[in-house]
Amino acid sequence: MKGILLVNLGSPDSTDTKDVRKYLDEFLMDERVLDLPYWKRFLLVKGIILNTRPKKSGAAYKKIWWEEGSPLVVISERFAKKVSDKVDIPVALGMRYGSMSIEKGIQELVNKGVDEIYLMPMYPHYAMSSYETVVVKAEEVLKNKFPQIKMETLPVFYNEVNYIDAMVNNIQKQINDFDFDHILFSYHGIPERHILKSDTTKSHCKIDGSCCNTPSKAHETCYRHQCFETTKEIIKKLDMKGKTHSNSFQSRLLKDPWLKPYTDFEFERFAKEEGIKNLAVVTPAFVADCLETLEEIAMEGKEQFQEAGGQKYKHITCMNDNDDWVDVAVKWVNDWKDKTVEVL
Repeated sequence: MKGILLVNLGSPDSTDTKDVRKYLDEFLMDERVLDLPYWKRFLLVKGIILNTRPKKSGAAYKKIWWEEGSPLVVISERFAKKVSDKVDIPVALGMRYGSMSIEKGIQELVNKGVDEIYLMPMYPHYAMSSYETVVVKAEEVLKNKFPQIKMETLPVFYNEVNYIDAMVNNIQKQINDFDFDHILFSYHGIPERHILKSDTTKSHCKIDGSCCNTPSKAHETCYRHQCFETTKEIIKKLDMKGKTHSNSFQSRLLKDPWLKPYTDFEFERFAKEEGIKNLAVVTPAFVADCLETLEEIAMEGKEQFQEAGGQKYKHITCMNDNDDWVDVAVKWVNDWKDKTVEVL
């Protein structure tokens, strides 16, 4: 029997410092997130970050936490339920980090008689710290715990027409009554070295103004290129009415060079240097609202922009569990059922 495993990032079980610390420990000790030698990662995470960051992150989570729990988890559960209601094979939900593990999701499917899984990482773009780590973890769990189970994987969908159409519809509905000057496409940031490490050609990526626009096999795993392509495809179909747009990257960690421009710097620059008064912000790297969108963009971003002189500010919520997005996932599920899908 075939079954579907939807996977997103994950969340602490609560906003308590101990739960946030446990979650951050698993997240930051992932070698594809903090790609340092184990001993350096251990000393940095265990010796420094986990002594200070959990309390700060817990306070941020408290600002966005819902009565039902973590917004990311609640939204993902709603999405999974809607997809399940529209397909005739089992659907389970797992998270890369936290108690709602990938292993638990696989076990749920196995308990229902599933022996062939379609893994659907809920990440439009390829990055070693998001899409890649989900696939590697799922493969590891299958090898160690469920060697009899076959698995195929949904490719990244950053420019897939149905995803783009769903994104455009979601954005358009939210800006129809908002007289914006500029739309900022804010993507989750990653260290620049991750781009170079993911370059399968080992020579193409320069992180300059040209490499992302020069055709190359490297683009199959280039997060930066894929982000820019998503924006281009959305803009082609979005009714901009002469308005301007740009890209930026948010949520950087530590002091290493990350992809630029930085979103928080752009908020201030827009208001002080560009004269932008009314700003809309879209976060296409996220399919479900979470800490990075609800707190960092919707709350802190608005404050930063308006303190710098901006006036109106609108955070475009993610697609979450809206019907357009559910229908896209259902189509992918049904397509997989009906034909052979290339195993990544």
